[in-house]
Amino acid sequence: MKLSQFKYTLPKELVALYPQSSFYEETDEDGNKVTVRVTRPDECRLMVIHRKSQTIDLFKQLAEPETEKKKKSKSKKKTEEPAQAFIQFKDIVKYFDEGDTFVFNDTKTFPSRLYGTKEKTEAKIEVFLLRELNRENHLWDVLVEPARKIRIGNKLYFDDNMVAEVLDNTTSRGRTLRFLYDCDYEQFRELLYGLGEAPLPHYVIDARENHHATKQDLEDYQTIFAKHEGAVTAPATGLHFDKTLMKMLDIKGINNAFITLHCGLGAYHKIEVEDLSKHKMESEEMHISDDACDLVNRTKSEGHRVCAVGTSVLKATETAVGTNGQLKPYDGWTNKFLYPPYDFFVANAMVGNFYHPSSPLLMAEAAFGGYDLIMKAYELAVEHKYRFGCYGDAMLILDD
Repeated sequence: MKLSQFKYTLPKELVALYPQSSFYEETDEDGNKVTVRVTRPDECRLMVIHRKSQTIDLFKQLAEPETEKKKKSKSKKKTEEPAQAFIQFKDIVKYFDEGDTFVFNDTKTFPSRLYGTKEKTEAKIEVFLLRELNRENHLWDVLVEPARKIRIGNKLYFDDNMVAEVLDNTTSRGRTLRFLYDCDYEQFRELLYGLGEAPLPHYVIDARENHHATKQDLEDYQTIFAKHEGAVTAPATGLHFDKTLMKMLDIKGINNAFITLHCGLGAYHKIEVEDLSKHKMESEEMHISDDACDLVNRTKSEGHRVCAVGTSVLKATETAVGTNGQLKPYDGWTNKFLYPPYDFFVANAMVGNFYHPSSPLLMAEAAFGGYDLIMKAYELAVEHKYRFGCYGDAMLILDD
């Protein structure tokens, strides 16, 4: 496959800058009316794609009230088409049965985007925390922007207490920082994270009016089942699942399996080669437990569906699958790059978001659902003004 085959026109107004929400007017203590936003991630749209029948569902049929039915039965006019509404994410429960298993990524993000100033010049610098290198010495692997201004020996100031020194250049934008703060580890970590913002993708913060994440994003950009810290970008498909929806799945007898893949920034890096077979993905740390393997393998052997929630789960399960098609425990790293054509061995259903042109995430969806069908789905999504990106709408791909 070629990179150019994954290009399409995405109007910038279709990129979601905030999660699906409802707005209410309330009166504050001073008697003023204020607008309150309540996040409703499970009320976003869900496009349902059937890869065997090559069909795509956007709408659900709405039942008519009995009074309307009686009026129409007495009328001699031609019967109108049933009312329609877009399928919502919470309708996903209807497509699965008792004994099916959803596989979630339980990685956890942290407030990894900081803003500081360079010594003497006071130039504003963005520092993006990637991973901790040494706990005792407060060493971190980071990305800096603009990188050309930051050299070995420079000091960066974040507030009156927190200062960092540049120890090494690791890549064109990568640096090793030592935070100069004399205190116990827990106090240092609390202060460092208190300075940070949620690690929203740049396509979100660059398009916002103030170019920043909010305190609410620390909650919105974190799955409710996040457990193991280490991701610098959220497994965004999992953001659609709230406590109510998880309970609905449980009541129906649908199982949950959890794997961990610490999502990095590789999915947001520009692919520089036209021939996708020559592209190399960045490695990401992943862990799959015996319990997760037992549940997934039992689900498959009993003829039930295994649904991968997000492309990170697809990547992890395909990394850890054995030659016999069974999922195996795994502790290590993966740089697996999924693009068409690809035969999947673990999941036979998946949930994904709508991703940007030429994104490796789009390519993974196309590998699972089939290139032509998925690109048709994207065409329909643009036509019907679906919301794109980490806070956008979702698709469900079924093997029927």
